[in-house]
Amino acid sequence: MSGLTIAAAILATGFSLWRLGRRLRFFLHVHQLEGYKNRPYLAWVIQRPVDILVRRSHVLGAGVIALMIVWPGLTGIGLFLWAVAFASSKRYRRDRPKKPLVMTARMTRQAVTAGLLTTAILLLGGIAASTFWFVLGSPVEWTTWLLTLGLADLGAPFLVWIAALLMAPVEAWIRRGFKVAARRRLAARPDLTIVAVTGSYGKTSVKFAIAEVLRQRYQVLATPGSFNTPMGICKVINNDLKDHHQVLILEMGIRHPGDIAELCRIARPHIAVITGIGIAHLESMGSRDAIANEKGGLLNFLLPGGRAVLNADDDYYDSMRKGVDAIGVSATGLDSDLRAENVSFGPEGTRFEAVAASGERATVRMEVLGRHNVGNGLMALGVGQLMGIRLRAGAQALSRLEPVAHRLALREEAGLMVLDDAFNSNPVGARNAVEVLGAFAPRRRFVVTPGMVELGSREREENRAFGASMVGRVDDAILVGPARTAAISEGLREAGMDGDRIHVVSTLFEARDLLGKLASKGDVVLYENDLPDQYTEAG
Repeated sequence: MSGLTIAAAILATGFSLWRLGRRLRFFLHVHQLEGYKNRPYLAWVIQRPVDILVRRSHVLGAGVIALMIVWPGLTGIGLFLWAVAFASSKRYRRDRPKKPLVMTARMTRQAVTAGLLTTAILLLGGIAASTFWFVLGSPVEWTTWLLTLGLADLGAPFLVWIAALLMAPVEAWIRRGFKVAARRRLAARPDLTIVAVTGSYGKTSVKFAIAEVLRQRYQVLATPGSFNTPMGICKVINNDLKDHHQVLILEMGIRHPGDIAELCRIARPHIAVITGIGIAHLESMGSRDAIANEKGGLLNFLLPGGRAVLNADDDYYDSMRKGVDAIGVSATGLDSDLRAENVSFGPEGTRFEAVAASGERATVRMEVLGRHNVGNGLMALGVGQLMGIRLRAGAQALSRLEPVAHRLALREEAGLMVLDDAFNSNPVGARNAVEVLGAFAPRRRFVVTPGMVELGSREREENRAFGASMVGRVDDAILVGPARTAAISEGLREAGMDGDRIHVVSTLFEARDLLGKLASKGDVVLYENDLPDQYTEAG
């Protein structure tokens, strides 16, 4: 065997193992982003056969193997070509993700299991190749080894899936322990008032607004950030809930049927808050009615004597209120238990008058931006009323409310005014964000967005409408991802935006580079959504 062949074999093996490691990490990250749920993860992989499952390198690798089988004398060249084919891992070196891979204890267990499965495949392939070489004297030893590397690389997403299946009993046992501990902790606190917040939008903002209002009188613990999963809630209850806390505010998120029931089996609320029913997670839930049934199911878990705060402007309000002792709030001035009048908003913040059915009134001035924050503030005031806090005291508390990170938060960056709404995006939130951006005229206004996801059959239609809503409020649109943002571009053009004002780039880094060339000091840019890595397009 020549030195050239050995060098090429080392390169081929090294690049393959390096790429395999990055590919395994990528799919572990996706599995985590999919909530460690095997079915949606596997569906996500299968739905992306070219971008995800089979890459160009796999096709080139198959060609190299065929070449080496037909012409064994070209083994050295074949090994070198293999090294070139697997040297790139561009698909796995995207912009910094919105939610980076977190090496939790669970992810560590899954990663180790996936690594052991991969190692077993490589060892079997190595033994087979060595047998061909040393025992049989066969010329296909390198072909066998490359085939092993290629199959391991191709099978990386399924190795992650198999690892999750193998670990499922262990994880179920661990989760059961955390849930039992959380339920015991709550059972020992009959004096604690539990407030649960769900909805298709605004959950985190409403949660923090409620906490601010209730802190006028109570010692409050609210789940941080978007801790809205069973394990996130258990972590807060088990680790952060102290004897002096009087109120526990829990955010409850859903992605699949049965999620609310699972959360409420941990913590049943005294007060339920439903911000509204939209089409977020339509892809996994199937229909808006299914979303309403799931989120509305929170009302079925109210403790005896429990009450609710509901959005009177929502289409499902009447059906949800039946049989429930609830306060209805309206941001549009609709006759309700608590409504908003004289609403105004702009770059300086949001102002409205909160009017109770009793006639009590209070002027609310908040630094947070956007019309949607009127509804958020009213929901917090509604919970305050249920907990004995007068409107005026609640309004004073809301004046201290600070923007939630990445949810239409305003900051200055490199001479630009930045509206950061990058956490996620839904049709209601996206239109509200664009409306806020429009209020910054006559400054030049930019939007940077990859569009909205997880909207199922409505995704294209909603993204087109999103594009149309920008016209007249946005001067330049920078769209991230040519295929994903095609519908937004369509909507922009149909609504009359000049094509020269529509810029399409492949990554957020490219978008920022372009923004640096187009924008000047004092201009305003809205970052609307920041998709995690599993939604980036093929590269």
